[in-house]
Amino acid sequence: MVAGLSLEQKADLVTGDTFWTTAGIPRSGRAPEIPSIMLADGPHGLRRQVAAADHLGLEQSVPATCFPPAVALGSAFDRDLAHRVGAAIASEARAEGVGVVLGPGLNIKRSPLCGRNFEYLSEDPLVSGEMAAALTQGIQSRGVGASLKHFAANNQEHDRMRSSSDVDARPLREIYLRGFERAVKQARPWTVMSAYNRINGVSASENRWLLTEVLREDWSFEGLVVSDWFAVADRAQALQAGLDLEMPTTGGVSQQHVLEAVRSGELEETALDDCAERVIRLIQQVLRGAEAGAEADDAGSPASADAAASAGAHHELAREAAARSAVLLKNEGQLLPLHPQSSVAVIGEFARRPRFQGAGSSQINPIRVEDAYSAIAEVAEGPVSFAPGFALPGEEPDGSPEESDPAGLREEAAEAASSADVAVVFLGLPAEEESEGFDRAHLDLPAEQLELLDAVLAANPSTAVVLSHGGVVALPFAHRVPAILDAWLLGQAGGSATADLLFGAANPSGRLTETIPLRLADTPAYLDFPGEHGHVRYGEGIFVGYRWYDARQMEVAFPFGHGLSYTQFEYADLQVEADDAGLQLRVTVTNTGERSGREVVQAYASRPESSVARPPRELKAFASVELAAGESQAVELSVPRQDLAHWDIRLEDWAVEGGRHVVAVGASSRDLRLETSVELPEDEIALPLSEESTLDDALAHPVTGPMIRSQLEQAAGADTSVFSAEGTLRMMKSFPLGRISSFGNSGLDAQKAQELIALTQKD
Repeated sequence: MVAGLSLEQKADLVTGDTFWTTAGIPRSGRAPEIPSIMLADGPHGLRRQVAAADHLGLEQSVPATCFPPAVALGSAFDRDLAHRVGAAIASEARAEGVGVVLGPGLNIKRSPLCGRNFEYLSEDPLVSGEMAAALTQGIQSRGVGASLKHFAANNQEHDRMRSSSDVDARPLREIYLRGFERAVKQARPWTVMSAYNRINGVSASENRWLLTEVLREDWSFEGLVVSDWFAVADRAQALQAGLDLEMPTTGGVSQQHVLEAVRSGELEETALDDCAERVIRLIQQVLRGAEAGAEADDAGSPASADAAASAGAHHELAREAAARSAVLLKNEGQLLPLHPQSSVAVIGEFARRPRFQGAGSSQINPIRVEDAYSAIAEVAEGPVSFAPGFALPGEEPDGSPEESDPAGLREEAAEAASSADVAVVFLGLPAEEESEGFDRAHLDLPAEQLELLDAVLAANPSTAVVLSHGGVVALPFAHRVPAILDAWLLGQAGGSATADLLFGAANPSGRLTETIPLRLADTPAYLDFPGEHGHVRYGEGIFVGYRWYDARQMEVAFPFGHGLSYTQFEYADLQVEADDAGLQLRVTVTNTGERSGREVVQAYASRPESSVARPPRELKAFASVELAAGESQAVELSVPRQDLAHWDIRLEDWAVEGGRHVVAVGASSRDLRLETSVELPEDEIALPLSEESTLDDALAHPVTGPMIRSQLEQAAGADTSVFSAEGTLRMMKSFPLGRISSFGNSGLDAQKAQELIALTQKD
């Protein structure tokens, strides 16, 4: 098909025709027509615009189910749930004629200040990769393409279309690319979206190393690379790099640039052909997906139900996902769940006017929205009162006293709290404080909300806090409040899900996918965020998130992986077996409480005697188990050998260090219940030596290492008045081989050093 296209048609094909559609190519004779397909935003629901179009969520879209955004869904640690949410989003997309959903987003939460963190899954690449893979598989199971985004190292909104993420090879591979690699290999996404930013000075959209060498050659990606909207500055360079489809339309500007570049020899036409071929392949996938979906509907799949029934089923799925996603941070004295007949004071405007999603390109026009106050009033058997407590920006608190100043609102809330058995205070970030397009300036909740909480606690110490926010917030009140439920942004059914959790109809099982620090100054990127003069230095290296806090033994508000339940779990009988494939773990988990519940079992690994810098532990596997009260079950987890490797900058490849690896399982990165050690064989590394290689390099080499150690032992034995053999080694390890002969007690003259170097360079 590509061979039959003119140069002009190929240039059209690789550029958007409208804001949301690809170009259709009319054909004559017997040659088939190449139709247009539609793409639409949708990390946590479909955003298909029908009239005016934009990429910042400013214009309204068709009604769709708003599922919990990634900040919440990631906390569920539930692959099956993510798959079902993805499938539901795809069903709605297909009903609207959308062929590709632009999501999921899986950029690492490098800093809690990133304004778009609500769209991302975790500070950890394993959680990000696993959950993104499940979402992708769910979307594509319904015949709609997914688009992993934003590729790559897109970790802030400030200056996002120009800023260069200057990051070393190890953190780039181990932290910022590893989740994408996992999702690409596991889920085989139809598309990947390139990011706005530069990586080490080179635009992600024009980065051949990233889009071709890493994505296609290293990871065997066979799909299409689409640009983020308006991300491409040099279309010819982007085509040469492997960016197949530029979006949106440029009004013919890009096409003209491509034509001139090919005719002048700046761009090889074969590169254009490759990109055009991948666009056609995607169009064919979308058409086949639509046909397969229609056949499934005819066969009576769930998507064949009428629109009202489908919307109802998806709303119930959104409610289930919201209940699974909330994290119970604290529950002193078992304040929660609330007794049905307790009198409850519901305080805080967010209970009545919920914040359930973030702002920007992911903003959904929800089919319906439930608020927590109404849901609580419906399920509670005792009296329920309400006080707004504070006004949201630009809004007056309906039903409040005429004097709606902060002091008056606090007084009203304190009075309501004093008259109730329990106060439930809803706090959070206003929508204006976090969005795509800009970063946050601090971690603090609004001052009037903190003052409100002080007043309520003084009136009634039996107070639970429910948080609504898309990015981590500071919790200076954590030691004073008996119960805290972190509800993130829970989507359109978040209100009823919150009531389910507060009254025990659902048992909390969410876990933190990011650390909650005590102070902004404690965070890993504090001194290097958001950068300056178009560059942001990733100076923390691989020590992102809990890796940073654990390595420095820093106190945190709540650690990565933390989350409580209304029941308790015990761990026993950890067994770990190592083989060529990696590690096989088995641990018995028992529900020792009086309620059914779900436990997220987390497996961490470390290499204490590593030759490279490593954090004390890294998450390597997770699984969940549903247990009735008193029930026990063996949980099995697998850690592929590749996941135990680090990026060796000398090899420019992955390498597994041999020796002792410590494996621990538990309920968070700082609540490890059982631990054991296993021995792993080392990947054989035999780098050629040179005169600038150190003695340490030579000792690590499988050929020269034994020979040098023997030589040094002989030299030390001949002169016991100097150092022991071990002392000599410690003194000499950093010496380059070309200068080793100057060390008098080495026993390695220049000739011997050259002989050793030569041995490593033989085939």
